[in-house]
Amino acid sequence: MAAPVACAFFFDAEPLGEPGRHALDACALCSKPLARNSDIFMYKGDTPFCSEECRYEQMHHDAAYARQAGRRKQQQQRSSGRREGGGASVSAKADVSVASY
Repeated sequence: MAAPVACAFFFDAEPLGEPGRHALDACALCSKPLARNSDIFMYKGDTPFCSEECRYEQMHHDAAYARQAGRRKQQQQRSSGRREGGGASVSAKADVSVASY
């Protein structure tokens, strides 16, 4: 008796910020309606998918996005480091040449 109550709780839960839309009505990737008597594949705690394939595809997209964000961050750090480091080394060379005069 407890299992149907738990399922009903999940299907009737509404996520914050989305009133009127039930959390487990449709696949988060392909928008296929999720039947109450079928398996639901979850990702990141509260994101439902209709199949392992849809869930895997979302995981693949998330991983690719994280890699791109990491690359962008590294490029920004390198470019800001060049600006700061490049200016300091030029000043140091100028000071050295003036000091050896």
